[in-house]
Amino acid sequence: MQNPYLDQVIEGDCTEVLFQLPAESVDLIFADPPYNLQLRSELWRPNLTKVDAVDDEWDQFASFEEYDAFCRQWLEGCRRVLKPDGTLWVIGSYHNIFRLGRLLQDLGFWILNSVVWVKTNPMPNFRGRRLTNSHEILIWASRSPEARYSFHYKTARSSNDDLQLRAEWHLPLCTGAERVKWNGQKAHPTQKPEALLQRIILLCSNVGDVVLDPFLGVGTTAVVAKRLGRHYIGIELDPTYCQLARERLAQVVPLPETLLSYPVEQKMPRVPFGALVEEGIVEIGERLRSLDGRFEAVVLANGVVQAGEIAGSIHKVAAQLLGVPSVNGWTFWGVMRGGKLRSLDALRQEILQKHGQVVQGTEHIQPSLLGED
Repeated sequence: MQNPYLDQVIEGDCTEVLFQLPAESVDLIFADPPYNLQLRSELWRPNLTKVDAVDDEWDQFASFEEYDAFCRQWLEGCRRVLKPDGTLWVIGSYHNIFRLGRLLQDLGFWILNSVVWVKTNPMPNFRGRRLTNSHEILIWASRSPEARYSFHYKTARSSNDDLQLRAEWHLPLCTGAERVKWNGQKAHPTQKPEALLQRIILLCSNVGDVVLDPFLGVGTTAVVAKRLGRHYIGIELDPTYCQLARERLAQVVPLPETLLSYPVEQKMPRVPFGALVEEGIVEIGERLRSLDGRFEAVVLANGVVQAGEIAGSIHKVAAQLLGVPSVNGWTFWGVMRGGKLRSLDALRQEILQKHGQVVQGTEHIQPSLLGED
């Protein structure tokens, strides 16, 4: 049965709505809860203009105990709706993120990473009494240590110039045309940039997955999810924010599926040189020749090749003959077939075709494969 809440902006209190959604029905959650900033006075710039700080009622709590009770309730709701292999991202500042981290662990979540979002255009500290608050922290967590969560590791690498993506993300604040306006003013004081949500959704979900935001605001998470071919569920208490989110979503055109696939480089199945000998494709005692015609080696019974006093693998012998650290022996050596010199690389294709071996790429990474805890 289709989830009736899919692709909907639900007006209501997430501490109630989360317990109305189907259990274990969500693949990815992004939560941007109230930070409990505890502002005690107005903030003014040096030019005597007032800073539009976060002083909304939804960010005000009477005590830490009240804030903790609120957060425990919505986190319990998130755990209820999250699939066993789903993950949760929660963002905060120094005001609340440490309290959220403890609550996550108390509720049985397994923390995978903390990510520092470094703001490339932070608001300065106008009073000059503290360091500029130029970052926020995200916690990425699964429901358990055993969860087979989605993480597109190769996508993370390819988007980062083929280097492992670090847990320090340099992204600007939401500004300019991306900032949603209401009566000529910014509609939401803590609207997150689409680039942040795009990175999370691309790396940690798949096309067709369900992405939930229990504090939707003006709809950024849902907008990015829809554009990237995911289903969304947004929960928001403020009716004006709900209206703005729905208006934004009405303008979103999902990207073509051809642009949303994850092409993964096909790895050649590992074929040892000895397999060519065992299957009679290369014979014991046969002479290998380098493709440039300069070197020869004889094939021994155990799959080792020997050139004069040098013996070893096809790679090691080629490297020693050339006096270099390493050589790909498959493309260095060849054998005569039909009066022509054929590379060993071409011959090993015969084994692959004979056995019908095909490697299907996957980006569903388990923690052990990444060398993580």
